[in-house]
Amino acid sequence: MDPELDAFIPLIPRPNYDDPVAERTNTAKLVASLPAPDTSAMEVIDRTVPANPDVPVRIYRPHTAQGAIVWLHGGGGVVGDLDTEHPAAARLADASGALVVSVGFRLAPEHPFPAAHDDAYAVLLWLADNAADLGTDPERIAVGGMSAGGGLAAALALRARDEQGPAIRYQLLNQPMLDDRQETWSARNFTDTPRLDADNLATIWRAYLGSAPATPYAAPARATDLSGLPPAYIATAEFDPLRDEGIGYALRLLHAGVSVELHQWPGTFHGSQAILSAEVSQRQIAELAAVLRRALAE
Repeated sequence: MDPELDAFIPLIPRPNYDDPVAERTNTAKLVASLPAPDTSAMEVIDRTVPANPDVPVRIYRPHTAQGAIVWLHGGGGVVGDLDTEHPAAARLADASGALVVSVGFRLAPEHPFPAAHDDAYAVLLWLADNAADLGTDPERIAVGGMSAGGGLAAALALRARDEQGPAIRYQLLNQPMLDDRQETWSARNFTDTPRLDADNLATIWRAYLGSAPATPYAAPARATDLSGLPPAYIATAEFDPLRDEGIGYALRLLHAGVSVELHQWPGTFHGSQAILSAEVSQRQIAELAAVLRRALAE
């Protein structure tokens, strides 16, 4: 473990996804205790995207925005909202110069798959139709997210390809949750890793899927054909049960002819980049923004 991160591990509570309401409250309190992000270089707008039901979004528009990204928060599809994602979304917009549309999708277990996926896809369609009105280029749209949000972003890319939907410029997949089967080495063996381990990952998948079958739009690693997808950046953490499915997905994309940048961050654990004081976290955050800036500028 990176020594700067290791010092924080005793302070990190184990999430309780068996009680999602309590876990949402705990997450909100934790984020509220952090310093507020600097949004002076951007406009921040809350609005709803017309859908069934309407989807809340928070738009971060830098004064010189170039391109846009549909950004999907982590939390296993069980925890998280626009407020808990506010610091990360604001940092991404500020550092990348991209217009960031953070999505408040519906959460499981109250709203299992395909609710979150449908919400996210509705926002992608809306952004493609309204990008010019938002002051950005409709041909420079990316999708991305953290953890479960990374899995949602990968599923959006699959659906947009399958349905001839909006042209997606890039996939920014940070420690993505892609495979419900938990058959990889890391998913089977990381049973006591910080913040996310095999047991609470299994709980998350049960809540997210509900009674629905695990289709590729729920678990993108189940897709048999990855050809024709947008270029991707995939980041994985060394001590993360999701590590090997992220690496495996990157390799399968490469085999399908998709350009991929893969960064496996040594000494890190799932979500550890939230420890902003650590040098490795600062590098991870800066790289996400730099990759997005480059992808939308090309």
